[in-house]
Amino acid sequence: MKKLVLLFAAATIAVSASAQTVEESKTFDNIYVGVNGGVATKTTKNDGVKGRLKTLDPNAGIRVGRWFTPVFGLAVESNAYFSNKPWKSTGTFVRFLNTSLLGTVNLSNWFGGYKGEPRTFEVIALGGIGWGHLFGNTKQYKAAKCHNNFTSKLGLDFAFNLGADKAWQIYVEPAIIYGLNDKTNSPYHLGNDVIQYNVNHSFVQLNAGLVYKFKTSNGTHNFKIATLRDQSEIDALNSQISDLRDELAKKPKEVIREVVKEVPAEGNTACTNPLFVTFAQGKSKLTSDAKKVLDNIAQGSKVQIVGTSSPEGSTSFNNRLSQNRANVVANYLKNKGVTVEKADGKGVQGITSNRLAIIYVK
Repeated sequence: MKKLVLLFAAATIAVSASAQTVEESKTFDNIYVGVNGGVATKTTKNDGVKGRLKTLDPNAGIRVGRWFTPVFGLAVESNAYFSNKPWKSTGTFVRFLNTSLLGTVNLSNWFGGYKGEPRTFEVIALGGIGWGHLFGNTKQYKAAKCHNNFTSKLGLDFAFNLGADKAWQIYVEPAIIYGLNDKTNSPYHLGNDVIQYNVNHSFVQLNAGLVYKFKTSNGTHNFKIATLRDQSEIDALNSQISDLRDELAKKPKEVIREVVKEVPAEGNTACTNPLFVTFAQGKSKLTSDAKKVLDNIAQGSKVQIVGTSSPEGSTSFNNRLSQNRANVVANYLKNKGVTVEKADGKGVQGITSNRLAIIYVK
């Protein structure tokens, strides 16, 4: 029991380590599709090597899967078996179909760690449960009551990753497939109430396969190592962000001084300190913060408004935008009972980037 607990703990550590070292994958990342084919034969009662060679059952199938980490994944596989040997004929080209849900474990990455791309050679363990269906049109087949059974597959893939991008993989796979509820001595009645791993109700298989791994969101066909930073690097980045915020906090005051210098209230010496509101780039819609500033202007006040724009865009566009900004401020204040003497758009003012409307209050 202690060994099982230690094995589970080791698996948990492997998953955690993998998750910490690779970039997060999206839903449709690390998906692959493949084809495979080979031969199978009964595990027992085959009368030696010659008996096995006489009862080889060719098969072919497809596999679709996804790796969730460089170590663990899931796959769905379906294989068709064509020969009746060593059983009686069922009268169909495809005698048996086995479809399985398989868990996959990359043993090379588990014990050797993932290095940023797949190794040229890897060993992958797989196992899971499935559903088998027997096809046929003979009288004996039609008289049978059940042609379905539960199956279980265990195998090893000896895989080679090919190409500069390691997008292609070929593998050789020895495996054993159990009929979990096969009936004794019956080639047609598969269903049984007893579920068991019985070597006498199994067959061994040797297949070869070809896999293509689709391109992922990280630009490769596999997992990519995440760029990890130590605490000193994080502290340095936070310090840079703090400095940039301080510089940004100073910019509005610099912009105001520049704009007010360029566009003073014309013919008005009785203005208080100007108020200003800012706009998003290319926009003339009042923000909630802008409305709070305008709400401080008392009803009955008289104002002059100057709209400005930043250097981006053409001159004609910036002139229209600055006028629209002046107009939207004027309309908002008029609805509050404020007298608007003038609302002009001045386009780009000064050399600094500004997106303002300046309100001179008498």
